[in-house]
Amino acid sequence: MRFGSVPTPMAVGHILAHALSLPDLRLRKGHVLTVNDTGRIIASGIETIIVAQLDADDVAEDHAATRIGLPLTGPGLTRGAAFTGRVNLFAASDGLLVLDRALIDRVNRIDEGVTIATLPPFTPVVAGQMVATAKIIPFAVPDSIISQVEQVLGDAPIRLAPWAGLSVGLVQTLLPGIKPGILDKTRAVLSQRLEGIGATLVWEQRVAHEETALAAILAEKTADLLLIVGASAITDRRDVIPLALELAGGTVRHLGMPVDPGNLLMLGERWGKPVLGLPGCARSPKLNGVDWLLWRFGAGLDMTPDDIMGLGVGGLLAEVAERPVPRAVGSRQPRIQGLILAAGSSRRMGSANKLLLPFQGKPLLRHVVDAAVASQLSGLTLVTGHEDAAVRAALEGLPLTITHATDHAEGMSASLKAGLAALPADLDGVMVLLGDMPLITARDIDRLIAAFSPADGRGICVPVHGGQRGNPILWNSTYLPEMQGLSGDRGARALLLRHAAAICEVPTDEDGVLRDVDTPDALSELIALKGER
Repeated sequence: MRFGSVPTPMAVGHILAHALSLPDLRLRKGHVLTVNDTGRIIASGIETIIVAQLDADDVAEDHAATRIGLPLTGPGLTRGAAFTGRVNLFAASDGLLVLDRALIDRVNRIDEGVTIATLPPFTPVVAGQMVATAKIIPFAVPDSIISQVEQVLGDAPIRLAPWAGLSVGLVQTLLPGIKPGILDKTRAVLSQRLEGIGATLVWEQRVAHEETALAAILAEKTADLLLIVGASAITDRRDVIPLALELAGGTVRHLGMPVDPGNLLMLGERWGKPVLGLPGCARSPKLNGVDWLLWRFGAGLDMTPDDIMGLGVGGLLAEVAERPVPRAVGSRQPRIQGLILAAGSSRRMGSANKLLLPFQGKPLLRHVVDAAVASQLSGLTLVTGHEDAAVRAALEGLPLTITHATDHAEGMSASLKAGLAALPADLDGVMVLLGDMPLITARDIDRLIAAFSPADGRGICVPVHGGQRGNPILWNSTYLPEMQGLSGDRGARALLLRHAAAICEVPTDEDGVLRDVDTPDALSELIALKGER
């Protein structure tokens, strides 16, 4: 890749290295310059411009990120579309992040242009939380580098271990003078811990702090995981709790842990099931070493003595006040709802409802809905109006919510407002799709979602092909109140002018984002382009 200043007329087809603000236009970093762009730049008096020029063996940043993201994504993870050289990985369900740290480190040392960042290994995550990101630093990297990265990554080095749904038994031992309230609090705290890893406390027993009495309980009761909280700490393998486990036919695998709080923990086994003798810190809701073991067992993973002795670096938890929770904005998959407008009366098409006209074996509208269903939208709402019953019948069985705009004849804004009123709460954004654009693809939709980042000034994402803006458009949820105040048949175009600074133009390879079917001629052209009706 060549990088540097060139005369502006020679910059056509090259990548703009830095954002450029003109009197009537803002070009973002990474934009591929067109003849129209360079003409306007020259008119502004700029004679040279810094660009990146790709060589024949270069892989553009988005394609490079996509290639890396494929082998990086293991079971239990989903992958966002590439944008600005970045691909993000998200948890598909609640569980524990498992990764090969040595392999990730090896990849990061291949070339400075390729980076992979992850959460720490064995981090508990919730569905939709971002767990890793692959980022290409320059605008392109040589194909040989990407090929080497793909070879090193091999089978997915990052995966999610979902919570296994363990049944858990709890034994608390008693000494004279212990108040029941302390034991009740311990049970409540542990129940909350277990709930966080998808496990269930199915029974509890309280028994004297004496090995024979405790052994009788351990020999009788069963569960996927057994927890023992003693009236006094375990200080030796000959102490009450280790001896009781052995009397009950179990084995002490390890005693002690290089984590503080959590030093005085016992790892044992009975009938092939794990047994944990818990230290006093288990009574506290604050993060401690008990959590680290519960996370592993809760995800169906084993914990060996060697694993425990490897927890010392980073194991000083005494100053950590709370257990970690997923970060908010920017660190999880955005909740984007698709809103398909399908209420129009098709006046320009004649007597037929254009949305129900056949194209490639199914109604025009069905193409848009199928693309939305196959995308990374978190849900889908569709607005009907004209021929409500027929439209519903054409979409029967599909995973979407349908609402009816009774005043749809008043224009597109009426349909838009009806759809907005039917949306679920707590969304990050809404993608407005038009029902008469059958060439829209799931890839187009996912590219817009990948670009969406209000914190980075990308709160309105608009697809662009050949320098022309199209549809669908993705809106930050903060604009929804303004959209509810629109009127007439112009949709939300007025908001694009009002909030121009928040617009992110997302390039598309195909012109489906520009093609709507409003007239018989448009339908004929579409059929001639793409095949049979």
